[in-house]
Amino acid sequence: MEKIGTPDFSDYLSLIKHFEGYKDTTYSCPAGVKTIGYGHTGKDVVDGMKITQEQGEQFLKEELKEHRGYVEKYFKDIHLNENQIGALTSFSYNLGPGNLDKSTLKKRLLAGEDPNTVAREELPKWNRAAGKELPGLSRRRAAEAALFCK
Repeated sequence: MEKIGTPDFSDYLSLIKHFEGYKDTTYSCPAGVKTIGYGHTGKDVVDGMKITQEQGEQFLKEELKEHRGYVEKYFKDIHLNENQIGALTSFSYNLGPGNLDKSTLKKRLLAGEDPNTVAREELPKWNRAAGKELPGLSRRRAAEAALFCK
């Protein structure tokens, strides 16, 4: 049963956009990483940079293709539906593919445990940045788990 006030994310793109938000100028995320647009990071992000929303959308689409590729690679031996792929793509986009690759979440899914149980138990554990628990990350992990289990 969905809690009152919890957004219904029909796809992972809307989930990511909701939690990342859009900023047209460079800022430092809670982990201290230079960021712009819908969570775009990298060597090309520098202080004082400004982009259009169109550019932000383009960065996001390119990066989501890359992160979906990681999900498909890491979980090639098990069947995942679109919602599960989307939730894991959001996780990878937010935390990086290395964290997804080394996670207990991945190990348990590949071991054949019940996917919904694994998602509900493992995703909420990833709610910290720079060692500090962040309510926004807790909400994002809950939304990813809800999408995964849909």
